[in-house]
Amino acid sequence: MQTIEMRFSRRHLFHLAAATTITAAPKRGMIIRSSRAEDLEMPLEGFLENYLTPIDRFFVRSHHFLPSIDMAAYRLTVNGKVTTPLTLSLDELKKLPRVELISVLECAGNGRGLYEPSMPGLQWTYGSVGNAKWAGVRLADVLKKAGLQPGAIEVLFDGADVPVGKQPEFQRGIPFNKAMDPNTLLAYEMNGEPLTKEHGAPIRVIVPGWAGDCWVKWVTRIEVRDTEFDGFFMKTGYRHPGKPVAPLSGVDPAQMKPVTTLAIKSLIASHVDGQDIAIAPTKLRGVAWSHESPVSIVEVSTDGGRTWRQARLGKDAARFGWRQWEYDWTPPQAAFYNVMVRAKNVAGDNQPMAQEWNPSGYGHNVVQQLHLNATATPKPPSAPAAEPTQEVPAVFKQTCLGCHGVEGIEQQRLNRTQWEREVEKMQRWGARVTPDNKDLLVDYLSKRYPYRPRK
Repeated sequence: MQTIEMRFSRRHLFHLAAATTITAAPKRGMIIRSSRAEDLEMPLEGFLENYLTPIDRFFVRSHHFLPSIDMAAYRLTVNGKVTTPLTLSLDELKKLPRVELISVLECAGNGRGLYEPSMPGLQWTYGSVGNAKWAGVRLADVLKKAGLQPGAIEVLFDGADVPVGKQPEFQRGIPFNKAMDPNTLLAYEMNGEPLTKEHGAPIRVIVPGWAGDCWVKWVTRIEVRDTEFDGFFMKTGYRHPGKPVAPLSGVDPAQMKPVTTLAIKSLIASHVDGQDIAIAPTKLRGVAWSHESPVSIVEVSTDGGRTWRQARLGKDAARFGWRQWEYDWTPPQAAFYNVMVRAKNVAGDNQPMAQEWNPSGYGHNVVQQLHLNATATPKPPSAPAAEPTQEVPAVFKQTCLGCHGVEGIEQQRLNRTQWEREVEKMQRWGARVTPDNKDLLVDYLSKRYPYRPRK
């Protein structure tokens, strides 16, 4: 009990008034998936701006509210299976050898909103991913400085963000051998600038080739362990069955494995599905990325996969970074074209033609298909029609909007059974849902935000 109380007290020091705090970064045209906690998706045009994703275009993923951290008081603790536990200030950390590395950071759930049938969670489409130059120190150098004891199998990270109510604390670990990889960093800079609050300042973990669930932000404590951590975000959250499962089926988390490496993936960012284009020279553009094995080839088909042609890759390349690509094409006649893109990496991994379903919507990397209508008189895209307003019941405001931004709820496409499970999960996490108002809440959610096929 004493250890828990001490850690709780130290964590909340970061929320006190501070002489020097980290400021928030401006955001430019981002898609708001949730305002509380903050989750922002980059729009498609962001992929086309630069090889390195601008910081104000880089997606933001937060499980809890953003912490306020006093830079003068900040300390990083390293303990567990070490001979010399450490407490380091940011200046002390920066005295270790500096390392720079370009890497893609992608949320494990990027593409969740594209699954059919849908599942709960933030309905990311394409833009919870970015490519940045990270600078910091090797995690291995920090661990060696602490002196490693025999038997270590995992390194656990804990950040300064604080859960709301009974929500579980966000703590994630990586295998010891991945922690000792020279490319695994503790970063304090992004694209040549100090990390912003949204992106994990003052320190975040960089795990190139692995999904963003391992890139813990606001790191305050690192624990070297000789046993696997059994917290929620290791034993229940961020797990994948590792095999195809029937849509809408449940899988016991104990039968799944933690999400680790990224899947190979490619994207057309210059056009959108259903767009009208002229019967004239057209440049298709996008990016492709992979895991530890870099992208080697990007191919485009303009006839529904019957034939494939190689796209030109951009000059910028890094082992863990993405590759920009472009393909020149002139539609031969007025027609409705099925345009596709696929990537291959040095290891020989390809993208699937059909997406395998999993309960949490992780690892979406199916070959992308866009339908482009070549016509002599292309029309500009029309704005989506506004949805009719509906009276919001008090129970929804009291139980849901106290912790969540309405954007995270509006994007869901769930049937009644799925909504009931989500409400029950919120009950376990401290939401004020009683037996009397539970059915009313589920009725409202399932009618207001029902399952509907993705347009």
